[in-house]
Formats: sequence, structure tokens, C-alpha cells
Amino acid sequence: MSGIKICGMGHYAPPKLMTNEDLTKIVDTSDEWITTRTGIKTRHHCVEETHADMCREAARMALKNAGVAPEEIGACIVATLTPDYLAPSAACLVQRDVGLPNDTVCFDLNGACSGFLFAMHTMECLLAASPRKYGLVIGAEMLSRFINWQDRGTCVLFGDAAGAAVVEWSEEYESIHALLGCHGDSDMLGVTGAGHADPPQIFMHGQPVFKFAVTAVPWCIDQVLARNGRTVDDVDFFVFHQANARIIDLAVRKYRIPEEKYYKNIERYGNTSAASIPTVLSELAQQGRVGSGSRVLLVGFGGGLTWGAALVEFK
Repeated sequence: MSGIKICGMGHYAPPKLMTNEDLTKIVDTSDEWITTRTGIKTRHHCVEETHADMCREAARMALKNAGVAPEEIGACIVATLTPDYLAPSAACLVQRDVGLPNDTVCFDLNGACSGFLFAMHTMECLLAASPRKYGLVIGAEMLSRFINWQDRGTCVLFGDAAGAAVVEWSEEYESIHALLGCHGDSDMLGVTGAGHADPPQIFMHGQPVFKFAVTAVPWCIDQVLARNGRTVDDVDFFVFHQANARIIDLAVRKYRIPEEKYYKNIERYGNTSAASIPTVLSELAQQGRVGSGSRVLLVGFGGGLTWGAALVEFK
């Protein structure tokens, strides 16, 4: 038996707020149209801040809350699809800015909106072979720089943020038993890259993505509970990727999850992709709603198509 536990969380979002009313001045939309379809009221957009700035602030907060010094970190993974540079990686910039040891394993991971879950599983494996048993896992996105303002269906959805977790590996801890998967699809949801002449932009076909999500979320919950030999009642808190309030509400009704065991911040942040799940976790820890001994089920889904779930515990 071996695995990881969360020791401390941190998050950061730039101060610039884009309200639904602000968006009506840019694109043909309305507060009512956005709110009823997504649950989003505001989202944070970077102005002067960089992706590296957000990662640094979230990481520092997580390290402080964990009571772990930078020199104790054995590996750093940044889950992202919107870094400042393709190279150096965002994780290498975290190493520089936070002062991690030079021999810290640092790299980026692109799992889109499921990225934080992919990174948590990868970190569990890395720390098993590391002489230093603390790891730094960050989900961070600057999606505002990749918005297609001609697409009224997607430009209202996305925001910028970073969330970070300090985790500890031990032979005495249970594995998070992460469930991860993908189905290669370059048409439904993603961000264009070097294969396209135009600047990179987010694209999405809303209805197929919604149908994918409402199927993937309960399947992930069922599978990860089975892997861990747990039931819904054994989970202290459910944390869903904040893509759409209606997707979360459907899962809540299906599993009869009581109000005190789930949380939504999509109204204030919008969809922040890989930053979504760790930002929720950090806010919950900050509010004292999760803490030592809390067992939390994480569920993510996104472009790729990717999906994932894990049952994590706080130290």
C-alpha cells in the first residue's frame, strides 16, 4: 500500500473581472442567455499578469498552507494547455520563481480540463521513486488569450486562474486509484495549434460536448468508487470540473448528493480548464469545509477528449 495525501492548497486569479454585462458590449449576448445556459456571472481575465505569475502565487500559497519548504519538493508538474512558452515549461518557471532545488523534476502536462487529475496520478508515481517525498501539482490556464470573440457560444465561458496542491507520498497512504481515459477527437473541443495558419483559438461544439460530459461524469464516479471499494456515503465532498452548472446539477440529482457535500464556483470563475478542480479544492480548504482526514472525490472531463476521477484524502 502506498499513495499520496494533500498537505496544503493554494489558488490565484487575476483581479480583472469580466462580467456578463461587459461581454454584451463585445459580442451579441445577454446576461440571461449566459446565466441560464452555463451558470456563469463573472470570470477573471489577465491584463498584466502572466501564466507564470499565477502559477507562482498559487504555489507559494500552497507551500505556506502545507508548512512545506521549497527545498523539500521532489517534483513539480503544471497541468496546462496555455503556458507562456512552449519551452521553457511553466513548471521550470515555477522552479525558478519559487526556489525549488535544481534537481527537482519539473515538466508540463496537457490533459486539458482533466489535466489536474492526470498530474496527480503522475505525481503519485514520480514520488515513489523520489528521495524527497513532497510534490507540487499545479493546474493553471490563461484561456482569455485564446478566445475567439466571433464565437458567441464559447467566448463567454472561459477565465484565467491557477490552483496548486502540495502532496506527500508515503508507503502508509492509500493510492488515489485514479481513473483516467481519452478518446482522440480533434473536432469537438480543443485549442488549435501549429497545424493551423491562424492564431490559436478555442473551439467547441456545445451540444455534443454536453452529451459527452453528462455521460462521462457518472461513469467516472461509479468506476472510481468501485476501484476504491467505497460508496457515495463514504465520500466527504465531491469536486467537479466547473464547466457548466447544469452538468454538476445533473450529477448531484442522480447521486442524491446533499448540498453540504458539493460546491460550485463557476458563477465567479467560469471554466478555467485545468485550474478548475484545484481552485475549488483550495477555496474549500480556505473555508474549512475540507481538512485533515477529508475524503474527496474529484471528477474532470474536457478536450482531447479526456476524462478522469480520483479519490483523494487530506493529511
